[in-house]
Amino acid sequence: MTVCAIEPAAGHENGAGRAGCTITADGCYAARLALAGESLFPERWTLDGPEPYAVPLPGNQPEEPGTEVQPLSDGRVLIHRLVEGRHAFSLLYPAGPGTGELPLGAVERPDGATRLGLLPPAPDGERAYALAVGPRSSTVWRVAGGAFGPEPVAEVQGRCSGGVWLDRAGRMLALDRETGGCTKAVVVDLERGGEMSPLLQITEGSDDRVLLADPDSGLLLLRSDAPSPGRDRLGWGVLGSTLPVRFPECLRVPDCTVTPFAIQPGQMLTPEGCAVALRIDGALGSWVGMWRPAERQLLHFPAPAGWLTGSGLWTADGELRLPYANRSVPCGVAALRMPGRERQPEGLDVRPRPGVPEAGDAGQLPVDGGESTTPSGELPPAVEPEADPAPRPVPLQQAPLGQLVTK
Repeated sequence: MTVCAIEPAAGHENGAGRAGCTITADGCYAARLALAGESLFPERWTLDGPEPYAVPLPGNQPEEPGTEVQPLSDGRVLIHRLVEGRHAFSLLYPAGPGTGELPLGAVERPDGATRLGLLPPAPDGERAYALAVGPRSSTVWRVAGGAFGPEPVAEVQGRCSGGVWLDRAGRMLALDRETGGCTKAVVVDLERGGEMSPLLQITEGSDDRVLLADPDSGLLLLRSDAPSPGRDRLGWGVLGSTLPVRFPECLRVPDCTVTPFAIQPGQMLTPEGCAVALRIDGALGSWVGMWRPAERQLLHFPAPAGWLTGSGLWTADGELRLPYANRSVPCGVAALRMPGRERQPEGLDVRPRPGVPEAGDAGQLPVDGGESTTPSGELPPAVEPEADPAPRPVPLQQAPLGQLVTK
């Protein structure tokens, strides 16, 4: 199978390199800055047809390296440029042999200390948001899909990073807020004037960041130093569950950075059965990891040649599509499936509550354990399809999940 080249949504300050391409939430379109010689230009990818294809959207002059692009569900591409000290936004679209451009407006850049970048694509595909981070506060801007150009929709005290959508409506946004020397994930309600509430507070002094969420199952991937003060660990929890976060030992790969970038959708009542794709960066390059919370082993796969590192998309039936571009295939997608079948170990009964979760104290549950199958610094060999690790929860450490709130 062939599909289109893509990289993950940028915006997380989690140690991994920035992705070179962004995919709409419905998986129909992608956009990236492509290279022609030494010049950069926007490129839109169409992914929902029988074969993927790319449409170049060059402007009147090459783009700067810091330019951001993001596809919308109607096929237009939002572009964010820094122009004469302002953040300018426009929509690009194919127009005959050239590129049409619809200016949306600009956001002033008050000082050099304020950073502004696009948030991951909104679930509805019609709107787009950006996060401006100042010395003491952060502002969420709606930069596309509004009636009057860019407008602020929420202000949060503290310096924020990340950006994860928690629902299909594009209302609840998780941000990682730094205040008082600690970083905690909070929820911002964009339909209630930016009303904020805590999302993740494992311990009082830990740094707790949300990396990825699946609205269907409620599965939440996070990074925290709660189980190992001073050292970040990958963990998982379930939105709406009273069970705590777990920190599987198998997600620790020595001398490598491990970053989740896609969760299998459509698993309404089985978050522990969702397949998760992870980007693994080591001394010799990057490759792909696959893992399920119900299992205790991280499987390693070589990435396709030209993988736009860190990008990919799960289908509901468990196929991982990895976009790539190289000299022989300028727009392609490689398909992978996780070996084995979804299984749930005895005693692991994780179910999100129906509807919107409320605040509540969490119980306690041991964390998963397991060993990585690839030593640090080595690219993974092909994994045999018959590998079917037996899930065995091993009590290593307890890390309660406190004050889990979404409204």
